[in-house]
Amino acid sequence: MDSKSNKSSISDYCFNPNDSQAFIGINYGQVADNLPPPSSTAKLLQSTSIQKVRLYGSDPAIIKALANTGIGIVIGTANGDIPGLASDPNFAKSWINTNVLPFYPASNIILITVGNEVMTSNDQNLMNKLLPAMQNVQNTLNDESLGGKIKVSTIHSMGVLKQSEPPSSGSFDPSYGDLMKGLLEFNSANGSPFAINPYPYYAYRSDTTPETLAFCLFQPNAGRMDGNTKIKYMNMFDAQVDAVYSALNSMGFKNVEIVVAETGWPYKGDDNEVGPSIDNAKAYNGNLIAHLRSLVGTPLMPGESVDTYLFAFYDEDLIKPGPGSERSSGLFKTGVTMVYDVGLSTSSQIQAPAAAPQPPPAAAAATTTTSNNNSSTSTSTGTGTRVDAVYSALNSMGFKNVEIVVAETGWPFKGDDNDVGPSIENAKAYNGNLIAHLRSMVGTPLMPGK
Repeated sequence: MDSKSNKSSISDYCFNPNDSQAFIGINYGQVADNLPPPSSTAKLLQSTSIQKVRLYGSDPAIIKALANTGIGIVIGTANGDIPGLASDPNFAKSWINTNVLPFYPASNIILITVGNEVMTSNDQNLMNKLLPAMQNVQNTLNDESLGGKIKVSTIHSMGVLKQSEPPSSGSFDPSYGDLMKGLLEFNSANGSPFAINPYPYYAYRSDTTPETLAFCLFQPNAGRMDGNTKIKYMNMFDAQVDAVYSALNSMGFKNVEIVVAETGWPYKGDDNEVGPSIDNAKAYNGNLIAHLRSLVGTPLMPGESVDTYLFAFYDEDLIKPGPGSERSSGLFKTGVTMVYDVGLSTSSQIQAPAAAPQPPPAAAAATTTTSNNNSSTSTSTGTGTRVDAVYSALNSMGFKNVEIVVAETGWPFKGDDNDVGPSIENAKAYNGNLIAHLRSMVGTPLMPGK
């Protein structure tokens, strides 16, 4: 290997949004009476780094509104359509003629999901007819020369697994037998994904210890060792996804792609619910997005990020009776502002509500050490303001094109009793939010977009 091949530029290690944003999708439910018009939602989507949208149905107004945006669209058939799709190829043809052909390819439909969580519905009739329904939809797409462009699958809950801990022991419930094998053979033969809904939130609800919460929120924790592989898992999302991978592998289908069709965390719930809060929802979704963008992958699938659809775009106030948390998972308000900011916006026009007070700017000061006199000086301006101040200084000297590199910045997690500012919480907030800010590619006011 010559010396040239050992050299790397900074750009080799920089976050590239074009490489990673394709992994981030969102669920767009419509069980609500206060949703903005589809055109407003389409415009909002284009101001974010979200590249895929999953619809639970096939609303033509939404599909049309997303035309020529390049945003990938997942549409779905209702569970009630499955018997007709299974028994009558003409029903499948009519469905495609109505819901796909008038819009494709201007509207970038990438996947059709036949039913939702059918295998855990306890409806044996639907379970038996699911595969024939998928086959008829696939056959119709093939007849229209769309079979290689639009995939067909179905959505599963984590309940299809008999075992998920440790991840290496993940396995499907054997009661599904040949039904699950047939679905996996379909996925494999047609290059379609195995779509699953992992929710660390529900794992936390069954074990509400602080350690489990940290594990579920991608926060610092002791980790959990898989005794079989000796892999230490540091978050529940990876553990759940790898359990699915192990289940697929145990059936001989490790090459079938996994797609996370739903995952999220409610920001609000009833008084007796443990877990829902703005802080927890922001931590889960924000850290999940950062994890996906890192392209680290999971221990069993390193170096790649699974397509992941966040739940959800908006709250759905008319959703079935149940806990308040089921109606409070939206990342955006129906007035098209953010409920909380997880770094999805690429437009300064969408501002997160300033609900929580921030530390005073002095607490965000960076420290500069001068080596010739061992002295340290601090400024009382925030890091973003400081960077633009440096830009202005360069500009005033005629050197605005000189690149600025922040060689040091940080926040102490501990100090003396009379020190104001040092704490684990503040250090984590500063460094975590700074990283999210850098990854967002928003830039500074004087140097936007980088």
